[in-house]
Amino acid sequence: MKRILVVEDEDVIRDFVVINLKRAGYDVVDVPDGETALEVFDKNNGDFDVALLDIMMPGMDGFAVCKEIRKRSSSIGIIMLSAKSQEMDKVSGLMLGADDYVTKPFSPSELVARVDAIHRRVTMAAEKASSGAELKSGPFVLNQKSRTLTKNDVPIDLTQVEYQIMEFFFLNPNTALERQDILDKVWGDNYFGDIKIVDVNIRRLRMKIEDEPSNPKYLLTVWGFGYKWNKED
Repeated sequence: MKRILVVEDEDVIRDFVVINLKRAGYDVVDVPDGETALEVFDKNNGDFDVALLDIMMPGMDGFAVCKEIRKRSSSIGIIMLSAKSQEMDKVSGLMLGADDYVTKPFSPSELVARVDAIHRRVTMAAEKASSGAELKSGPFVLNQKSRTLTKNDVPIDLTQVEYQIMEFFFLNPNTALERQDILDKVWGDNYFGDIKIVDVNIRRLRMKIEDEPSNPKYLLTVWGFGYKWNKED
């Protein structure tokens, strides 16, 4: 069963979301605040495929909940819900480990499509974990079976989105990849959102893998085009 945790403090919006996700075949657990969300998450041992988090909530806001859930699980898909369209809200959520964001108001079809896309990624990741090889590049080793990345034998904590981006680069070393190609490969070719989500994830990855994120050595920008993985033999 496709299981999702919905965290939204406005009853009308939460009911609207729950109804449409249930119609789409999801097993929905809904809560009205961040504190309860973490209690429910822990009580269920993190047994959720996706979490849908409202940003603006009293008490613990969506950013704090996202951070705590991401600490507990690198595999769960996280989508932020925001009443604002400001770029900073989107960037903040993604930098904390969210996979996507949806700006209110949204249509039922858009919401379900975005949740479906995240769920497919989580499911594919679980299926791929049973097979794969080791891909090496300089001090890095990407293990396709365990879906992990190490640098000088030290594990790097990646979300599923970050892992998929790195896998795409490792399979196409020293090749300039367009932002749109990365978006289509990782988020799907029917993705509703903004292509800037690629740039934010690249920024987040650089903070994890580069010695000097502001002066990257491995994950390079190809200006006006996209990005390239600089493979070292």
